[in-house]
Amino acid sequence: MSKPVFRFAPSPNGHLHIGHALSALLNARAAVALDGRFLVRVEDIDQARCTAALEADMFEDLEWLGLPLDEPALRQSNHFPDYRAALERLQDLGLIYPAYLSRAEIKRFVQVTEDSGGSWPRDPDGAPLYPGDRAMLSEAELSDRMESDAPFTLRLDMGKALARVGADLTWQEAGSEGKALFDPPEAVAAEAANWGDVVVARKDTPTSYHLAVVVDDARQGITDVLRGQDLYHATSVHRVLQELLGLPQPCYRHHRLILGPDGRKLSKSNDDTSLRSLREGGLTLTELRRRIGL
Repeated sequence: MSKPVFRFAPSPNGHLHIGHALSALLNARAAVALDGRFLVRVEDIDQARCTAALEADMFEDLEWLGLPLDEPALRQSNHFPDYRAALERLQDLGLIYPAYLSRAEIKRFVQVTEDSGGSWPRDPDGAPLYPGDRAMLSEAELSDRMESDAPFTLRLDMGKALARVGADLTWQEAGSEGKALFDPPEAVAAEAANWGDVVVARKDTPTSYHLAVVVDDARQGITDVLRGQDLYHATSVHRVLQELLGLPQPCYRHHRLILGPDGRKLSKSNDDTSLRSLREGGLTLTELRRRIGL
């Protein structure tokens, strides 16, 4: 049996915070406990926000955490051809379509609908499901946008996708810490329909998080995806994409989150919880481990 492979996949679009530290340390600890490997992946699809300086700071933080890197980090920006190939596969299956409504237009459509006494479905993250271009655009307006090379996203037709992979799709969920790491995984029903037609690429970027993460995990041979509880429901989307693209299914493990005083997930914009500012303030690694419950 091959050894398990874990990964930590941060984006260098801001400084890592203590929530990232928890995830990185849990992955490294799990790899050691299960006699596996620990990899780092740099998720730098967003070339505008991800910078070389922030990436250098990120690796300084990882070094301070004492993380053993089993091999050089993979950078998403070096693998755009792989995402394009996956996208072309979905196109060949007739499962994606261009969508021209902006976020502001979607928000306005939903607002009008709800102000009129109606309701509009939202995905597990709270974002409204895509209503379709024709909910707001006439045929002439839609044609104008297509001909004018207007911005668009490429969305997965979830109804067609689920008809292809079947409605009984599941994923394997196991424990994330301590003795639970060794418990056998349990099947969880994937409910991808709750996400509607998710974005899989944009006009100028041949991938989205959902598409890139399944392609990257397969390429790196990731056997165990240990990530935050905030991504638990997104696993449904990832399982659909894995089935459509013929990619292997890893075992999923979702760990607890560290929340801010307001009860929300930490953000990279909160400098008071960034590893860099805490280190500069004198926080030791031992103190950090105690603070995050390790």
